[in-house]
Amino acid sequence: MLSEKEIFGIGSQVEELARQARIDIAGEFASIDEITAANERKVLAAFIRHGVSESHFAASTGYGYDDRGREILEKVAADVFGAEDAIMRHNFVSGTHTLTVALFGMLRPGDVMLSVTGAPYDTLRGVIGADTPCDGSLADFGIGYRQLELKEDGTVDFDAIAPAITSEVKMVYIQRSRGYSLRPTLRNEDITHIAKIAKSVREDVIVMVDNCYGEFVELCEPCSCGADIMAGSLIKNPGGGIAPTGGYIAGRADLVEKCSYRLTTPGTGKELGCTLGQTRNMFMGFFAAPRVVGEAKKTAVFCARLFELMGYKTLPAWNAPRGDIIQSVLLENSPRLIAFCRGIQSGSAVDAYVSPEPWAMPGYDCDIIMASGSFTLGSSIELSADAPLREPYAVYMQGGLSFNTAMVGVMMAAQRVLDCGDQQ
Repeated sequence: MLSEKEIFGIGSQVEELARQARIDIAGEFASIDEITAANERKVLAAFIRHGVSESHFAASTGYGYDDRGREILEKVAADVFGAEDAIMRHNFVSGTHTLTVALFGMLRPGDVMLSVTGAPYDTLRGVIGADTPCDGSLADFGIGYRQLELKEDGTVDFDAIAPAITSEVKMVYIQRSRGYSLRPTLRNEDITHIAKIAKSVREDVIVMVDNCYGEFVELCEPCSCGADIMAGSLIKNPGGGIAPTGGYIAGRADLVEKCSYRLTTPGTGKELGCTLGQTRNMFMGFFAAPRVVGEAKKTAVFCARLFELMGYKTLPAWNAPRGDIIQSVLLENSPRLIAFCRGIQSGSAVDAYVSPEPWAMPGYDCDIIMASGSFTLGSSIELSADAPLREPYAVYMQGGLSFNTAMVGVMMAAQRVLDCGDQQ
């Protein structure tokens, strides 16, 4: 039987750097624990406030009329997210699907969607259809799209927002996380500032936030910071590593209702949708989410400090404020990038024997490599890493259900990169 040392293959140099990293980040961990504790209390209070019980875990079939578990789950979600109403369903197949339902639910022909955070994530570009023609896109239905470019330092051009909100702009769209770019992730203070500017121009403009990777990272959510509506995926932060699929939309009740008509049918909306036994998983995942997000944040901070000690640039830096769970490392060439992902995969509890290969993944304009040895396929609240094989050769790591095990995965990635050396 192989020993731990033989399984992990971590050398003394990486072990020593990891020890130093853990010493350096102790203060950051204390701050993360404070936020985690506050968010756990908030979630617990919502469960108690809405009387969650064993009976709410019962499965429904068919149309799903009068499913009390589904109704209470969505009340709990709205409460925790600081929203008037919410949809939280296993029917959403991905974060992009959830965002698509929200966009088509609220926008009408002749409306314009204004992105104030530059180009959105790759898979959403086909949904929009402005520069990536796709059958059935928003553009096919006469819905316009504009975007404000980010400033040279990657931050939002706040001064450009007000002049861009013309009469036909129906929605100001904010992508909180960076996607495959190196811009800073938005924090709640940025979202608050954008919302105030937008509402000062026109009170009826919808402020929407793609909140993927951002839930429970800070003390409050975008709906408590001026956003009208937000959406995200349950195989990211709010699913807590337990929900096997799904997504959520939360915000103003009238807007959530419009979105529900797109999810099901006009007139029936949230009243339909059987749960097929998934309610328990979504309740459990949502309850566990603040703690799991805390573990993921610790993993990101450790990764940043370890690779900084190895001489690589990281974004954000280990001691910088965070608005999501994603950690990027600039590895400078494709062999190191591939080595990093293979190290993460080999340090996973599931499919550790698999060696990731770059491939032409649908929805992207170049080869992508993805490492995700996860219990839920594609879950990015579990330890995972992915990257486009293009300059600046930055890898994007996220997740970690447990810091102690995720730390090993990061160290194995560091060892693979170290072994790669100066290979081009």
